[in-house]
Amino acid sequence: MKNFLAKISYDGTDFCGWQIQKEGRTVQQVLENALSIVAKEKIKTTSAGRTDTGVHAIGQYANFHFPIQMTTKQIQLALRSNLPYDVLVTEVIEVSDDFNARYDAISRTYRYILAKKITPFNRKYKSFIPKVEIETGIVKKCLNYFIGKHDFTSFAKSNPDLNNYYCNIITFEFEETADDYRFVIKANRFLHNMVRRIVGTIINIANTNTDPAVINNLIIAKTRKNKLITTAPPNGLYLDDVEYPDNKLIR
Repeated sequence: MKNFLAKISYDGTDFCGWQIQKEGRTVQQVLENALSIVAKEKIKTTSAGRTDTGVHAIGQYANFHFPIQMTTKQIQLALRSNLPYDVLVTEVIEVSDDFNARYDAISRTYRYILAKKITPFNRKYKSFIPKVEIETGIVKKCLNYFIGKHDFTSFAKSNPDLNNYYCNIITFEFEETADDYRFVIKANRFLHNMVRRIVGTIINIANTNTDPAVINNLIIAKTRKNKLITTAPPNGLYLDDVEYPDNKLIR
């Protein structure tokens, strides 16, 4: 069986995250159901990472071994007719047999959008925090403290299965538009709730006019018990893209 990699976009509003659960609708569940219908046998997928309830994706990736002789375009079109309205496979790529969407990823990029004003039309796709004044100058000063390889225990949900909490943040950008604030963060890996806690903490620091240098102390402390550390809402978070080595992709 050939190994394929699917690029997937989805609206996370009506999903209980990516990973299959005992109860609740998940993206992995509907994708595997669609693949299984086309293949006429059970198909399992491995994703680049797990997104939480309400989190969206522009470029999530998952690989799967497929038993039927079909081109990548044929698989993409067959999936399109078997997936629900809130999930779209935008590309299918053949990959090496040993390819793993999670472990072969070089980097992952997340985008977080915080609305300046909530409306009936953006409430599901942008976050909003009431009674918060954001000093953009302070926000920009915060970014560099996160860049580089650090132990992000303070900014992640506890996970006994992890060997370490080290991540290397490669780039961290911030932009203010007329309607919102936008954060784009790229790293080799991300921990559970990491992006939302980093963004929530930066917003807290900017709102309270705290010296951004406190971030060094928060990282060193390796504790989640600090009033500055807050988890931002999920609906403004998007998995933007995942980078893979070219030698693993068969185009």
